[in-house]
Amino acid sequence: MRKNKNALMIAVISVLASLLVGAVVILILGKNPLSAYYNLLQGCGLAPKAKYAGGKSMLTDFSSYVDFWTPMIFAALSCAVAMKAGLFNIGISGQMLVAGFITTATIGYSTIPGIVAKPLAVLIGAFCGMLVGGLIGYLKYKFNINEVVSSIMLNYIASYMISFFIQTRYIDPLSRQSKPISDAARLTFHQIRIGGYKYDLPIGFILAIIAACVIKFIFDKTVLGFELKAVGLNRTAANYAGIRVGRSIVTSMAISGFLAGIAGVTYYLGYFASIQPRTLISTGYDAIAVCLLGSSDPFGILIASFLIEIISKGSTYMSSQAGLESEIASVITGLILLASACNAFFLAKYEGRKRKEA
Repeated sequence: MRKNKNALMIAVISVLASLLVGAVVILILGKNPLSAYYNLLQGCGLAPKAKYAGGKSMLTDFSSYVDFWTPMIFAALSCAVAMKAGLFNIGISGQMLVAGFITTATIGYSTIPGIVAKPLAVLIGAFCGMLVGGLIGYLKYKFNINEVVSSIMLNYIASYMISFFIQTRYIDPLSRQSKPISDAARLTFHQIRIGGYKYDLPIGFILAIIAACVIKFIFDKTVLGFELKAVGLNRTAANYAGIRVGRSIVTSMAISGFLAGIAGVTYYLGYFASIQPRTLISTGYDAIAVCLLGSSDPFGILIASFLIEIISKGSTYMSSQAGLESEIASVITGLILLASACNAFFLAKYEGRKRKEA
């Protein structure tokens, strides 16, 4: 319990230090950092704007933010499952793309009614992501191919192959992206009018909360979770204890891919509703920062992803209001990632000093 409290304290200090350094950067650019950070909150519906267009309000902005936030929760949980087993799934963006494209081609352009199409889209996306993740795990187990290398290579393969199919079969000549999917298959109830306002209501958000609770239960209360953590801590010792290390590696990457697949469909058939050719979205990479900041704990990830996505989602509004480039948000996210990567070091130092004092 004390270790968890110390880890939380170090994480909070890391975030505050990152925001402080970010404020210094904004000051150097001649802008007010307090106003800039307030603009981030306004862009996510966490603070009121001066005025709103028709059908918009602070609550509608927040509903759009939750829609944007949902894929990140799944992506960060995907990263956490792999990390618990001592693996580094850097191919989350590619797994999201594969799941999003196959589901779009099979369900998004079909005439299946919504009550069937929506759950089927989630299942197909999860299955596709699981296949790709499981393949990476199998290559690691069978041929000892580093999962980082295979993940990056599969990212490129997925990006170029899917770009080819989109541009030859599914391209929208106006937007130069994939054709819009049917409303029945979309995992976001887009622009639903309630009380005179238009909301974006993501179906996947409820699934994300459930997924976080399930992953937490698996790692804290089940044999599978114990085995995955044991393999992540020391594969030699785990093997000596009778744990099937190879099976655990494949299983962890399959579960990781499963979650990445759901992240893909909640993004490509939810928030964004189309696919941009030759583009790997940054969600899979930002998920690493979220996972580190949340200490790979599912509940910590919910909090960390909420913070990181405020910076990402609110950057456009901050840019328009404060006159700052939206890339400043990426700088702040990078600072948080850098500080989060040092959390384990600072935690060890802090606990070592406490032991000496005791």
